Amino acid sequence: MKYTSCFECCIKCLGGVPYASLVATILCFSGVALFCGCGHVALTGTESILETHFSKVTTDHAMLTTVIQLMQYVIYGIASFFFLYGIILLAEGFYTTSAVKELHSEFKTTICGRCISGMFVFLTYILGVAWLGVFGFSAVPVFLFYNMWSTCNAMKSPTINITNIDSICVDVRQYGIIPWNATPGKACGATLGDICSSSDFYLSYHLYIVACAGAGATVIALLIYMMATTYNFAVLKFKSREDCCTKF
Repeated sequence: MKYTSCFECCIKCLGGVPYASLVATILCFSGVALFCGCGHVALTGTESILETHFSKVTTDHAMLTTVIQLMQYVIYGIASFFFLYGIILLAEGFYTTSAVKELHSEFKTTICGRCISGMFVFLTYILGVAWLGVFGFSAVPVFLFYNMWSTCNAMKSPTINITNIDSICVDVRQYGIIPWNATPGKACGATLGDICSSSDFYLSYHLYIVACAGAGATVIALLIYMMATTYNFAVLKFKSREDCCTKF
């Protein structure tokens, strides 16, 4: 009898776990960690590539350096914010799960609690829309690095007849990354091949891909959060009506 009661208690406790919020939290933490960690290192590698091969005058890329440093600080803020926000949403999921309310029959909803739950729904929706923009923005460096990588592969391809290898160039000035007066601004021939063969290029390219995947995982996590918080808010509304009905 003792073991049976313990087993039933464990089953009830497991039934009170908000699995949707738990999965979303794990996915959110993983996605944000990949985006922030890989993005930070990739930005540093990109700055090194540009300074070494495309913009050798410091004043030409001073603004770009400032922007990269600012983005890295923003990454620190994003990581800290989503760590706290994920824990808060997970806690909110635990306290509004219907199974928890069955275990604690004295659970009562308040206007303040419903307002907080509604605020989470609205804030999660805003963050989801914002991360869609972040996901699209994180695909831009992947596209730029892919263009450079495909150009290098085309240059090395034995099926393509190239009379002058120095005629194949990649000009990063056309993307607006550095100003048009930056020197040299482009890489051609053997120099371009050396860039594509460097460890900085290889590492930054793949880190940008992982960072983009992390941003996509975060978008999925926020979608799950939106569904979970909307359900939690609906449960609170239903519970408040139920409490009002039981008063009469």
